[in-house]
Amino acid sequence: MGSSAMPPPLPLLARFRWKLAVALTIVGIGDWLFYQRHLHGGYLGLFALAVLSALLAGRPVLRRDRRALPAMAAAALFALALLHDASLLAWVLFWVAAGMAALIPATARFDDGWRWFQRLIWLGLRAPFGPLIDLKRLLKLRAAGRTGRWSLHAALGTLALPLMGSVVILTLFSAANPLIEQFFSSLLLPEPSPELIVRLAFWGLLFTAIWGLLRPRLARRLLPTFDGGHDRHLPGVSVASVTLSLVVFNLIFALQNLMDIAWLWGWAPMPGGMTMADYAHRGAYPLIATALLAALFVLVTLRPGSETARMGTIRRLVMLWIGQNVFLVASSMLRTADYIEAYSLTRLRIAALVWMALVGFGLAAICWRLLRERSASWLINVNLAAAGLLLTVICFVDLGAVAAEWNVRHAREVGGRGVALDLCYLGELGDSALLPLLSLERRPGLQPEFRERVQAVRLRLHARLEAELDQRWTWAGQGRLEQARAIVADAAPAALKSGLRDCAGRLVPPPSPVSHVAPDAVPALTAETGK
Repeated sequence: MGSSAMPPPLPLLARFRWKLAVALTIVGIGDWLFYQRHLHGGYLGLFALAVLSALLAGRPVLRRDRRALPAMAAAALFALALLHDASLLAWVLFWVAAGMAALIPATARFDDGWRWFQRLIWLGLRAPFGPLIDLKRLLKLRAAGRTGRWSLHAALGTLALPLMGSVVILTLFSAANPLIEQFFSSLLLPEPSPELIVRLAFWGLLFTAIWGLLRPRLARRLLPTFDGGHDRHLPGVSVASVTLSLVVFNLIFALQNLMDIAWLWGWAPMPGGMTMADYAHRGAYPLIATALLAALFVLVTLRPGSETARMGTIRRLVMLWIGQNVFLVASSMLRTADYIEAYSLTRLRIAALVWMALVGFGLAAICWRLLRERSASWLINVNLAAAGLLLTVICFVDLGAVAAEWNVRHAREVGGRGVALDLCYLGELGDSALLPLLSLERRPGLQPEFRERVQAVRLRLHARLEAELDQRWTWAGQGRLEQARAIVADAAPAALKSGLRDCAGRLVPPPSPVSHVAPDAVPALTAETGK
């Protein structure tokens, strides 16, 4: 009976060397792009595509495992989003997708988002220590494959004593012999400069990031997803208490929703001393927090298969309550829309509306889970899928440009019902506001002083975009610049009054001249004060 021979270490070492070469190539590309050339913006997308190419080259298993293809395609999509208009959101989503692609071949199935969250966290925590762990394994592998031949461990054990003794003796001799001292001084490396330290740290960051993808390791122990399928007793939770709670909660929510209908839809006057804008701004976020608490209550007290979830009366009360919660979320969105109408639109307010929409979808998913007795994994995955799809769309939509276009169209200066146009905020949006400001500048009927302010802010953004496009190139920025150039090509150059201007394009008055006391007045002041 023959014994099975262990696989030779040579192929493993060859694969290790190949991955090392791929990782060092990525470090070189990153150093050339970001450190030597100081490029950013859309060049992050080029680097992301290089990382994906390195991942495919360093891990051939990804080309054979069909489960990894969707994650690789998602990572490529986010790399294109970085090319289009670089953002922190697209950068984070790219690394999430790349990490999932690297880990998928080592998993049996996708399971759920909660477990994948733990795997990705472990991947990120392990990445800084991965090269050291793999180096230790490599030394052991080389030692195991060199039986009877030269081994690094054996060589270090043999040479340690003579090397240490020689260093001590030569150190003593250098104190007595100037020639030996000069020789050792010439061998000393120069002190590392802060710039070199920063560059080495940057190399280490790039290397650990790509090495974590090339040599990923799954977390051995994961916290399980609570399925909620068991009827565990919770203190204070019974059929009677849940029924009574749902009755009271439905009445309270009905009262709030009726007041929203009466005030937001104009059926009743607002309470004294409160405007519609105040009411809209005051209640949006607390109501969303209330809806989230309602979702938590349903998840905890009405788990699939529990006694409370099997009661028909309770199920109908839950459906009514979730419906009221969805209506409450819609009222919160209407409040926010009214506030935007009264004031202005910002990126944060767009994000708030998106978040409210996700909360409403999550409530509907909880309702569906209860009706169809779906698992907790299903609920997590469907919500993550909705959030991922929405965030992917946002990666390709410039929320700043959306906000700028809306504010320009609804500003008081152009006949809108909103407040005066906040040119300082549009200036903070950068080139996202360039085209909306250009269309506003060419709009007929503007007051001359306001048109001049718009021109000043627009010219500042135009000049900044042209100056930054060499090192912060993006498809979106290049497209905006070309459109702006085409629009102003036939127009007369803007003739603005010279002088320093603030963020809103207003001329800043020059400082008043410092008053000087006449020389002949000094003796009089001195005599008058007795000094």
